[in-house]
Order: sequence, then structure tokens, then C-alpha cells
Amino acid sequence: MKQLLIVGAGGFGREVLNWAQDIPLKKKDWEVGGFLDANPAALNGYDCNYQILADPMVYQPRKGDCFICAIGHPQKKLRICRHLKECGAEFITLIHPTAIIGNRCSIGEGCIFCPGVILTADVKMSDFVIVNAQSTIGHDAFIGEGCTLSSHVDITGFASLGEGVFLGSHAAVLPKAKVGDYAIIGAGSVVLKKVKP
Repeated sequence: MKQLLIVGAGGFGREVLNWAQDIPLKKKDWEVGGFLDANPAALNGYDCNYQILADPMVYQPRKGDCFICAIGHPQKKLRICRHLKECGAEFITLIHPTAIIGNRCSIGEGCIFCPGVILTADVKMSDFVIVNAQSTIGHDAFIGEGCTLSSHVDITGFASLGEGVFLGSHAAVLPKAKVGDYAIIGAGSVVLKKVKP
């Protein structure tokens, strides 16, 4: 059995711990081993059965380790994930049992799909993408590496997100609209056609 290390022990990290524990034993080859976080006090005041083992930027992956990155900030997430990959880290993709993944969807490494997420059909998703609770991604959409979709985000058909895009809660991207690299789409905003990098 592999040891799953959750990178990031903040609020989203604790949520990811919950979602990881919801996955049936027969559908995983790992068990949670703990957290990696630069802040050793991140779990102080919380009743958590797992500890912060190290800073992810100094941790050396060991045989039997696997990782998931629960950091919402795209640039920080990609910096840490790319560093760990260079050190030999293996990332899993975590799909909550209530998520629906449609036909012919292509999903990269190290993605997180929280409860109630829906990918319809023919979605192309790059590595290290977070799709938070109740978000939907329509047919033929493309999601670039390191994007973070907050809760209740709606990405519609043929929409495209560049690398490292962040979308706040209840944001929507309309059909065929394009969002440039590292753009930030505020909560409740609607992308009609194009957002510059």
C-alpha cells in the first residue's frame, strides 16, 4: 500500500483529506500518510488525525510515496508540483465517488475532483487541475495545467482555459470563450468571449 501525502494543510487540504477518506478501499492502492506544508502550525487548533511531516520544497520523495496537491493558488501549486516532479514524485488523480466523468474525457496527472463535479463529454484536462464542489465542465472544453475552479463554477462547451487560470465561486465561462494564462476570474463573473493572459 502506497502512502498518500497531501501537499497543503490549509482549509482545502483538510477538505481533500475528507474526500480521500470517502474513496472506497477497493478503488485505491494508497492510504493517507499525512501532510506536507511550509507552515508547521497549519493544523494547530484542528482535531486532525494526521500530522505535517515536512515542507514540500525540502521533502525527498521515497519509494511508496504518492502525492496530491491541495493548494488553490495556481502559481504556487505549479511551482511546488513541478519541483516535486523533478525530485521523482508520483501524483495521483483524486476523483470523489460522487463526481461524474463523461465519455472520452482526457484527464491529466494530479487533478482533484471534489463532490458533485460533472465533466460531460470530450473534455481535455491538463495536469494539476482542481475542480471544487458542484462545478461543471461542458463538452469539448479545454482546461490548462494548474487551473483552479472554485465551487459552483460553470465551464461551457468548447470553452478554453490557459495555464494557471483561477476562477472564483459561481464564475461562468460561456461557449467558445477563451481565458488566457494566469488570468483571475472573480466570483460571480461571466466570461463572454475572451480574457487576456
